Amino acid sequence: MTGSETRAAVEWLTSVAPDPGACRWEWGRNPQGIALLPAGKRWDVLILPGELGHPTLDVLTRLIDRPGPVLADFGESRMGFFVPPGTASRWIGTGIRGAGPGTWIVVPHPGRAAGGVRWLIPPDGSGTLTDAALLELAMHEAAGAAAQDGREGG
Repeated sequence: MTGSETRAAVEWLTSVAPDPGACRWEWGRNPQGIALLPAGKRWDVLILPGELGHPTLDVLTRLIDRPGPVLADFGESRMGFFVPPGTASRWIGTGIRGAGPGTWIVVPHPGRAAGGVRWLIPPDGSGTLTDAALLELAMHEAAGAAAQDGREGG
């Protein structure tokens, strides 16, 4: 990311914080390099298990040039896809968790590596999010490919 992209991403992310200045301070001073941000304002987050998230991200990046931001937790056992607000409350899917209004997300600074959480696709500050229907399509394709591989390997 360029310096201007990082600044734009910081502004976009901190715009949802109750105190944007405190959020920037936390990113600068916290040795973990993380802050808590509320979901449901500019974005919701759909949290997929890593075994589905990685192939889903692979499918997404084949379908579109730039999906929305994607986070991975320590060990990449879970991945969070940033989607339009309101998606989490409408989402029905086994093993998929939604973070919307009333939930908080651990978010690393977009320009630095953090302790346990990292950006697989950092925000660029433009507000780009992954379309929920496209994410669902990518999940189905990834799950179908995994099932096919299981049949061929077994």
